[in-house]
Amino acid sequence: MESNSTAQDVRSALAEFANPADGLTQRSYFKGYEGGYGAGDVFLGLRVPVTRAVVKRFRGLPFDEIDALLDDAEHEHRLAGVLLLNEAARRDPARAAERYLAAVRRGRVNNWDLVDASAEYALGGWLFDRDRSVLDELAASPVLWERRVAMLTTFAFIKRRDASTTLALAERLLGDRHDLMHKAVGWMLREVGKRVSREALLGFLDAHAARMPRTMLSYATEHLDPEVRAAYRQMR
Repeated sequence: MESNSTAQDVRSALAEFANPADGLTQRSYFKGYEGGYGAGDVFLGLRVPVTRAVVKRFRGLPFDEIDALLDDAEHEHRLAGVLLLNEAARRDPARAAERYLAAVRRGRVNNWDLVDASAEYALGGWLFDRDRSVLDELAASPVLWERRVAMLTTFAFIKRRDASTTLALAERLLGDRHDLMHKAVGWMLREVGKRVSREALLGFLDAHAARMPRTMLSYATEHLDPEVRAAYRQMR
């Protein structure tokens, strides 16, 4: 643990593994081009396992230094920032959740991989026994990433066999027009069926399959028997 380290130390460690060619590939994959949902993002070309390995060297990084990473233009710096917040949540969950929400609201957790790597850990664990209305606020946001954070945070609840918030948000987000939300909602519904209650998933599908976007329905029914999946597809 390097609690006396700085954001600049993390940047320098990550820079040792930068690969510009991979950065171009990542820019395409995460739609960092003009008109894409990741437009303007900067990629150093680090593989995620490499970033995670570097982050392990800086466990205990002070919150202000994590904030500095989250405010960087470079995608991998922000990924390191959310991963460090995940670690910080183990020692100070309330403060980590506060910093995470602040970063989300200032637009720094702004691609699907950043959301998916962090929401359940930096926010979900702390929120489990508390007022969850902040997720309603995020789900109502015009910002795609805030809505995805709301949905993915509930993975922490699902893993503790509580599907209530997931199902409520899924119903609220049925009309979301973005494909990344269709995938997120369908994924979480699938996990409800696998980890909490198959009956709860089937009840949701019985009520809402006719309105669910194709991708959402496909993800939600992925683990069901083929004939059951086909029956729900026919409801659309």
